Amino acid sequence: MLKIDNYSNYILKDISFEINNKNLIILGSNGAGKTTLAKVLSGLINSQNIFLENKKVSDISYEQRTSLLNYIPPKLEIFDEHISVEEFLMLNKFHTTLDIEKVLTTLDILHLKEKNCRRLSSGESQLVLIASAILHNAKYTILDEPTSNLDPQKLQKIFYLLSLNHTLKNKIIITHNLNLAYKLGFDIVFIKDGKIHFNGTSKNFFTQENLNIIYDGTVKKIENNIVVDI
Repeated sequence: MLKIDNYSNYILKDISFEINNKNLIILGSNGAGKTTLAKVLSGLINSQNIFLENKKVSDISYEQRTSLLNYIPPKLEIFDEHISVEEFLMLNKFHTTLDIEKVLTTLDILHLKEKNCRRLSSGESQLVLIASAILHNAKYTILDEPTSNLDPQKLQKIFYLLSLNHTLKNKIIITHNLNLAYKLGFDIVFIKDGKIHFNGTSKNFFTQENLNIIYDGTVKKIENNIVVDI
């Protein structure tokens, strides 16, 4: 169980919830505190308020944390401008027996294996980051906007992979894509102005009545899709 207990900082206010062998989606407007929350949960921002299996994350060794928590940022940033995709992924292969080529093939990006990471497009970088998450294979993986730069075909593939229980053990996904969130059906935490305004099931979040309250009537549920009314 991953738990945050009454956490506050300069952005977040009195945040408390727990994730017990479930997948979670974090929603909210720009600047609401979603990425800050992700970094707190993953231990990148130090806190005494985060617990994993009833143990403070701050008390867990960095080596052990690699098997428990992994944060995937929205943008690929590397320390070596000459590193290839394969070399980058080798640095991220921690707790899996999966082969790098197999993961790249699954994501339809095997052709990027020898490509310099600096020369990747934004969409290609996004897919390489997802590959790194699969190869890392932590108990809890926090993915920050994993589909923001993907074309429709790639988005469809990533949706399918994220929907599979065995792709990653426990997924925490930050996204602005409401239709993706709806179709995945994971529990929802909605952040507004640094506070939790909703914490519950996807079914309860995606009622038209709740959407009207959260999004001021700009979001509609039409048949089996969530769309912005523009």
